[in-house]
Amino acid sequence: MNSLDDPNTNGAAWRRAVVFDFFSGCGGASRGFQDAGMEIVFGLDCDADAERTYRRNFPAAVFERSDIRDVDEGSVHELVVEHRPRPILFCGCAPCQPFTKQNTSRPKPTEDERVPLLLELLRFIRRCKPDVVFVENVPGIQNVCPESEPLSDFLQGLEEAGYPKPTCTSVPLKHYGVPQGRRRFLLLASRHGPVGLPPKTHGPGAANPEFSTVRDWIGDLPGIDAGETHPAIRDHRAARLSELNLERIRATPEGGGHRDWPEALRLECHKQTAGYTDVYGRMSWDRPASGLTTRCISYSNGRFGHPEQDRAISVREAACLQTFPMDFHLCGNLNSMARQIGNAVPSLLTNLVGQHVIRHLAEARLS
Repeated sequence: MNSLDDPNTNGAAWRRAVVFDFFSGCGGASRGFQDAGMEIVFGLDCDADAERTYRRNFPAAVFERSDIRDVDEGSVHELVVEHRPRPILFCGCAPCQPFTKQNTSRPKPTEDERVPLLLELLRFIRRCKPDVVFVENVPGIQNVCPESEPLSDFLQGLEEAGYPKPTCTSVPLKHYGVPQGRRRFLLLASRHGPVGLPPKTHGPGAANPEFSTVRDWIGDLPGIDAGETHPAIRDHRAARLSELNLERIRATPEGGGHRDWPEALRLECHKQTAGYTDVYGRMSWDRPASGLTTRCISYSNGRFGHPEQDRAISVREAACLQTFPMDFHLCGNLNSMARQIGNAVPSLLTNLVGQHVIRHLAEARLS
């Protein structure tokens, strides 16, 4: 019997779908789905600090710290059965580094064993048959590694498993209110018929014609110095800067970068190439940030300088720009927290996806 056809699946109990978050990281996707009204019941990741963060924020969920290749689908299936007949959503955001533009040499399967991890998710989908599958990754997943074509194999596997016409496309995050100028690959599939992506919420033609900005998300946080921790705001901590880098950021206007420095402050590699325009850059208050990376609190590794204060953005500011709510707790040292934030799925994105999925399931149940 299909979970939506069960006569007992009515009212609030049915509407509250449950989420299994594979490659969960610290829980950015899970938090968004939770805020949409879903219940988080399972997380899986191999990172120890991500586990600590996940358990802190989702204490009722089962968490398994393992490599997905070492996990038997039978154990997950048992947990799925416990939560039936409620609708089940599987979220799978496999490590994106093999597919990102920053990986300049596209890997072959033998060179980066992370490439086929998306296909590991497929064996859990085949066994457990969740109602909905959501995948997020970088746009490069669509054209990397033609020898193995993990995305094509995954899409074919989904259709064979009973998910007709999965929706998959690359979208700008700023169209969903996330204050970042980057694109992400999104996939949504349902056993209950084709399901598109949520309509955009920001930009021309949307309810909010303007895109979210850096100011919208971090403009009200109090000032701190490089190397300082705010005494009252959790994780509002900024990395230290050397005296030379302090000189450099003081010479950088809002939205500017190393091209604005006097010659004496410039690096030789920057003098010899027109590239690297974002490194040592400041953000602009009234524009989206550039895409956050795992080094998002490092002044020298991207456009991660605060728009006006002489420092890189703090851990809390990075979390805000990744649309984590202020009450989300991060565990680990400074670099670990930055890595968790950079690897996370923006919570606002999955909040919107979650609301969209809830409407889709309700319509499927009534049809």
